[in-house]
Amino acid sequence: MGFSSSRSLKFIFLILLLTWSSTFETCNARRGKHWRRSTSFTTSLSKKNGKNHANSPHYSNSKPETPSLKAPAPPATKPENDFSPALSKKDHSYVSNATFHVLDFGAKGDGKTDDTQAFQAAWAAACKVEASTIVVPSAYVFVLGPVSFSGPYCQHDIVFQLDGTIIAPTNFKAFGSGLFQWLEFSKLVGIRIQGTGIIDGRGSTWWQDSSLDDPLDDELSLIVSLNNTVEKSLPVPIRSSLGGLKQSIKPTALRFYGSFNVTVTGITIQNSPQCHLKFDNCLGVSVYNITVSSPGDSPNTDGIHLQNSRDGLIHAANLSCGDDCISIQTGCSNVYVHNVNCGPGHGISIGSLGRDNTKACVSNVTVRNINMHNTMNGVRIKTWQGGSGSVQGVLFSNIQVSEVQIPIIIDQFYCDKSTCKNQTSGVALSGITYERIRGTYTVKPVHFACSESLPCTKVTLNAIQLKPLQKNDHIYDSFCWHTFGVLYSATVPPIECLQAGKPFNNRIQADHDLC
Repeated sequence: MGFSSSRSLKFIFLILLLTWSSTFETCNARRGKHWRRSTSFTTSLSKKNGKNHANSPHYSNSKPETPSLKAPAPPATKPENDFSPALSKKDHSYVSNATFHVLDFGAKGDGKTDDTQAFQAAWAAACKVEASTIVVPSAYVFVLGPVSFSGPYCQHDIVFQLDGTIIAPTNFKAFGSGLFQWLEFSKLVGIRIQGTGIIDGRGSTWWQDSSLDDPLDDELSLIVSLNNTVEKSLPVPIRSSLGGLKQSIKPTALRFYGSFNVTVTGITIQNSPQCHLKFDNCLGVSVYNITVSSPGDSPNTDGIHLQNSRDGLIHAANLSCGDDCISIQTGCSNVYVHNVNCGPGHGISIGSLGRDNTKACVSNVTVRNINMHNTMNGVRIKTWQGGSGSVQGVLFSNIQVSEVQIPIIIDQFYCDKSTCKNQTSGVALSGITYERIRGTYTVKPVHFACSESLPCTKVTLNAIQLKPLQKNDHIYDSFCWHTFGVLYSATVPPIECLQAGKPFNNRIQADHDLC
């Protein structure tokens, strides 16, 4: 009897022990949304998903698996009014459970207090949590000095939810000895900027105090040479009136550097001192449903600038600025731009390329379904004398122009200074297609100025219909210089200067010049 009772007590004790242990584990997993994962759990998850930190010495013997980031190549043809699916500006489905409100880190948002440190603290916290979200709430105005939100040890897929307004300081001293950017996101994976907010560079102070050394777009010279009276009314930059406080380097408003799978959507970027949105050394770029806004006479304020970046997609954007709406620079490939409104501005450009005898490589670029109004240029390729490399595989399709000075331009003699040295080498241009470009121009329809030693080849024109806005003494015929290609259909006006076949004296590029 006693033995049986003893066994029953032990059995009951064992059940209670197991029950208590299970309860302890359950509570441990529900301590809160900021609970820390155990080391063993994190390690097993990393092994399962193939994720590791390539820059950490603890993972030096394992090679990280490269994510598949390559954007699909654009189809050969698309419907005239094709719009790729895109999230609306109010789609916040990417917001995760781990949110970090900048107000909780001391930000005031009163439009006067410097909130830079509060944003840095919020970033430091969000950086440690995968798929976290930094919330910049609406109805607040945050003053931020130059700041870099950087990795490479941050977790992936961080969302910067911008619904409020971020403004730059107007005091030049905030930028120290000169910075290339105001807001920077660098060395990140899956970074996403989204919302309905505004980034305001308050650049008018920089523009009004523009330096005499600021480069002017060379295509102004094309207009001046056609109408000598224009030269008298060209804006002349003035020297600084701030006693040397102004920096010679004007900052870009928002820059992404060395990052993978970058998304910018919904926001407005306005009045940048220089370029508004820049991607440098990035792989996998998606920009859509954004607005860029600055006056048409604001100097060097490019809308979107791509450099040394691959697999880029830009669409459903409204861009108005004082320079190129979109600028595609050296090192870019697999770039697809469509359904963009551009103007005022200087159009959409590839280049300038090959400055200071450098090598430039650009390939597989498609620009289609674009509306341009009141721009200096339409679609343009510009290269410097003395450079090397190549531009190939470019398609400009279904471009509607209205009151554009020169809708179609190739300029291999680009120079943003008063004079440039004549050189025989240059960036080779081949495989450039223009199709369904229609609308009105105010100076000339086409300007092809190619190098005599390295002519442009395989330039094709199809369904080009361009008419002068009004007939007067300052409307000029199309111009071609050492440009070879094919007319697939009659053009309006007739473009009779394009040469058929291949150039007789086409110089063969050396191996070190090839891309």
